[in-house]
Amino acid sequence: MSIRIRIHPLLQELVKSQEVVEVEGENVEGCLWDLDRKFPGMAENIFDRNGKLLKHVEIFVNGKAAFPNELATIVTDRDELSILMLLAGG
Repeated sequence: MSIRIRIHPLLQELVKSQEVVEVEGENVEGCLWDLDRKFPGMAENIFDRNGKLLKHVEIFVNGKAAFPNELATIVTDRDELSILMLLAGG
């Protein structure tokens, strides 16, 4: 099963400047861990030490917010995830 992940520009350096990468997984969490397997270091930019998404990370599945149970959201072949980094400024 192939799932596409759109990578936020702040994380693209970790995936060799790619905007989209392909991963495998049955749910969002599995896809994100496969992303880290393919591109080591990605997990520390997405997950906290308890394995939960960092507060400033938002996941969309096929253009729709997956909150509040984003990690458990089931994905199927050809679905597209987007990793967004919420930023604030002043």
